[in-house]
Amino acid sequence: MALTSIDGYVAAPKQRLRWFKTGARTTVAAVPFSLFDIAGSPGAGTLAIGNTANGLVPTDATAGYPPINTASAALWLGRVAWGSSVSGWLTVYDRLFACGAYAFNANTTLASQPSYSGRVPGADYKGLEIWCEAVTAFTGNPSFQINYLDQDGNAGDTGVIGSGAALTVGRMFRMPLASGDSGVQQITQVRGTVATVGTFNVMVLRELWSGRVGIANSGDVHDILRTGGPQVYDTSALYVVLEADSTASGLPDITLELADA
Repeated sequence: MALTSIDGYVAAPKQRLRWFKTGARTTVAAVPFSLFDIAGSPGAGTLAIGNTANGLVPTDATAGYPPINTASAALWLGRVAWGSSVSGWLTVYDRLFACGAYAFNANTTLASQPSYSGRVPGADYKGLEIWCEAVTAFTGNPSFQINYLDQDGNAGDTGVIGSGAALTVGRMFRMPLASGDSGVQQITQVRGTVATVGTFNVMVLRELWSGRVGIANSGDVHDILRTGGPQVYDTSALYVVLEADSTASGLPDITLELADA
């Protein structure tokens, strides 16, 4: 069923998922970083995806993602409570697709890619984002180029995009889409240039929520009027991106409330 009213949300059974980290990562201020391989709850995942030829569709059953109750295949994010020991932005995504880890000089055409259409509401691919994630540290400032199928299934190309920095472990880099494109159905080719050392993943992410820790050791709460109630699936691979204001990730903590309407 769809979530159609506040009354429906209030009456719906709910589950709460807790995500937090007990270790910190060295970061760059105001730059996105992954904490997927850092200890906490759920436990640390593995940064290297383990599939460069086809990629894979992560699920909540994969180590590193919060497990979701499978009572319903369709859920809605109604409430988020969060905080951290450092100020900065926290963004929760559904990690729809990931491939890697690719070498700094990769030139790989993917084949037999699995579909993530079952985790895209209404099969509307607009708004989906392409990201790169450093698995190991780079020597030299890498450039990336990703070919893809856009929101309508047409061929797209990010062009060669320089990172502007020697990426450290966990550092993330969002790839711009070609002019006129607003989403992505499939990754078709991955290329890396310039750097001499380093490995990276490529991902397709669907944003669910974003919030800011304004002051260290503080936080906030968003109810459904603030979250907008985006749809989540019982297999969603919930993945957090951090943009700390300082050079340490701190100890972020997020509680998500999912409604089964």
